[in-house]
Amino acid sequence: MTTNSKKRPELMSPVKNRSGLEAASPYADAVYFGVSELNLRSNSKGITLDNLGDFMEACHEKSILGYLTVNSTLYNNDIEKAKRVIKTAKESDVDAIIVWDPATIEIAKNTGVDFFISTQANISNWKSAQFYKKMGAKRVILAREMTLDQIKEVKRKVDMEIESFVHGAMCLAISGRCILSGFYENASANRGSCNQICRRELKLCDDKGNILETDGKQYMSPKDICMIEYIPELIEAGIDSFKIEGRQRSNKYIRETAKYYKKAVDDYFSGDFSKIKAKKYKEELRKVYNRNFSTGFYFGEPGAEGISFFSGNAGTTKRLQVGKVNHFYNDSGVAIIELIHRGLKKGDKIIVEGETTYLEQEIISMEIDGEKIEKAEKSDQVGLKVDKRVRKNDKVYLLIG
Repeated sequence: MTTNSKKRPELMSPVKNRSGLEAASPYADAVYFGVSELNLRSNSKGITLDNLGDFMEACHEKSILGYLTVNSTLYNNDIEKAKRVIKTAKESDVDAIIVWDPATIEIAKNTGVDFFISTQANISNWKSAQFYKKMGAKRVILAREMTLDQIKEVKRKVDMEIESFVHGAMCLAISGRCILSGFYENASANRGSCNQICRRELKLCDDKGNILETDGKQYMSPKDICMIEYIPELIEAGIDSFKIEGRQRSNKYIRETAKYYKKAVDDYFSGDFSKIKAKKYKEELRKVYNRNFSTGFYFGEPGAEGISFFSGNAGTTKRLQVGKVNHFYNDSGVAIIELIHRGLKKGDKIIVEGETTYLEQEIISMEIDGEKIEKAEKSDQVGLKVDKRVRKNDKVYLLIG
């Protein structure tokens, strides 16, 4: 039973394809995603204008809201493209689009699509939020560089929905508006093609070729935000939507972040939230992709303690591909797995992932030619009892850690 009158926040997960939706769906209230055009993840290929309607139908069947990002910088030759994308979003029953360019805002208004203002707009004060409300925005996604006290003031002074990032990557540039990648490699971060120059090991060199030793540290690589220990503070600040960053991260990451943030929110509303439980959830989050954790700007400017000094994955859980699905028997719930790369044994934890599949489970039953076995070797074809439908050619991974 709910023990307080605070509004329950929406939990929003990042997805890049249908299998990402499958990963998020047991826990998330909403998902955000891009198509291959005019979003800040230009290599997102799983959701297209052609299949957007089908994707939204899948979202709504799961009672999940779907938000399409149309937040790339627009040039003159992009205007007609933006009109086409937003028209398709309207026809596909997208619940809202995420925008910031005034041209995109105007097109959204003319098309009759609900729109949120992207963090790319760098909304850092209540007056800016008020401006976008007058423009017709339903929600503003606040800059990641705001403190919790500043967020509270926005909520106090402007009667509209606010959304904040609670987990995932931080960008060294303000709200991601960076030109490093564009300068060095003609890959604009503001057009969805960031090559993450800041995450590389940069060296200081003088005009004689002497190089300053940096011990391999990457001084421009921030830690990820992780606010799971501060869920009560975020809810009581009035934040309407908790956003998880990571559209290019794995479906395992999507699953675990949504799972543990939902647990923390549930704990708050049931009166069971505690720092001890939240710390345990945080340890679970350390197992999936991360660059170590900080609280970002929520409690003040992070300084040097907010820098990770490396760009790799600090997560402790790894996955190794073992094979693929050759067949699925719907009546018995058994999948025939071809073990191409390595063997499996009873008790192993696996992920089965494909274009529209995401399944994570422990192996509870294995057989070859109808005979129960405890262990299968590389090159075997083994029957596994699976928890839900999988599909031919889905990849099978072993989870380690």
